[in-house]
Amino acid sequence: MPLLNELKISKDLIRYQTITPNDNGIMRYISKKLHSLGFKCKLLKFSDKKKSSAPILNLYARRGNKGPNICYAGHTDVVPPGNYKNWTSNPFTPTIKKGHLVGRGANDMKSSIACFIAAVSEFVNVNPNFPGSISFLITGDEEGYAINGTKKVVDYLKKRKEKINFCIVGEPTNPKKLGEMIKIGRRGSISGKLTIKGVQGHIAYPHLSKNPINALVEICKNLKTKKLDKGNKNFQPSNLEFTSIDVNNYAHNVIPAVAKANFNIRYNNLHTGSSLKRKISSTIKKICKKYKCRYKIEFILNGDAFLTKPNKTIFMAKKVIKKVTKINPVFSTSGGTSDARFLKNITPCLEFGLVNKTMHKVDECVSLNDLKKLKKIYLNILKEYFN
Repeated sequence: MPLLNELKISKDLIRYQTITPNDNGIMRYISKKLHSLGFKCKLLKFSDKKKSSAPILNLYARRGNKGPNICYAGHTDVVPPGNYKNWTSNPFTPTIKKGHLVGRGANDMKSSIACFIAAVSEFVNVNPNFPGSISFLITGDEEGYAINGTKKVVDYLKKRKEKINFCIVGEPTNPKKLGEMIKIGRRGSISGKLTIKGVQGHIAYPHLSKNPINALVEICKNLKTKKLDKGNKNFQPSNLEFTSIDVNNYAHNVIPAVAKANFNIRYNNLHTGSSLKRKISSTIKKICKKYKCRYKIEFILNGDAFLTKPNKTIFMAKKVIKKVTKINPVFSTSGGTSDARFLKNITPCLEFGLVNKTMHKVDECVSLNDLKKLKKIYLNILKEYFN
């Protein structure tokens, strides 16, 4: 079996222009690499006719069919690079600069995938008959709508009664230095689209109109003033932020008929999506009744908050990370959402990957030294897990 190099694979993966939801052949490349290491690979293409989402090609690969199954989960899709002229090199031409690999996806999260593939290649070459299974769950729908990606692969695995005993999600988790942080949970995320309907009229005769802006202003003030909670030992306080307000009115002497606002809530495990829907809807209903305006509220639940209680495997991983990096990582639930919100339904999981300070930015990059260390961390976790 070949020994695969994390830097070469990282470069290869960056060359694929996989701006979400495009695949452009990357899943077949990974499948070919894993097949060479003895993995049985299944390409899974999912679509959803009910929702305006693109079909997504995913990969589930497994080596071994008995014993504990440790899974690595990651995504190949990347966010758009923006204006190419702002980059110091082509974002899809991997470039080495000042000890760093530069390219879109270098940080989030193609290099992490490369490190785990390289770690597995080294592990199975020394331990071809290890007592268990290793699997990969790779999606191309993490940066997008996340409708036809990990969520549907998890459903597929549940139907097949595929057992995963533990999962490592390779998202970039470290703020400044490799080894600082392990994610053991995530806040929930729910978005709202609010439309307030009043009665249009002349600005000089407000009594003949119903200004929806008045209701919207009070709603915004109420939802921002009244804090959702104070947080707890595992999570920071929940937070609601308005992301847009629009009345589409360019006339200075017209009271508009409609006012709209969008918002998002990042919330801890003191709430659920359902409880927040009820709470927010109650506030909106009360205020709109006061102003005699009609309203429509649409919620989009991206995933509830969750927490993985640190177990033997998580503490083992923490010990390995500390030994390699000389940094004692902290357990955290900060940051945005990840595909761990789907995986936690079938397996305990942790998130650990590269330093995240350049993700989604121009000249996204990863330290070459960090690449070597992350490969070593993943390799040592495999050694300890199957020891």
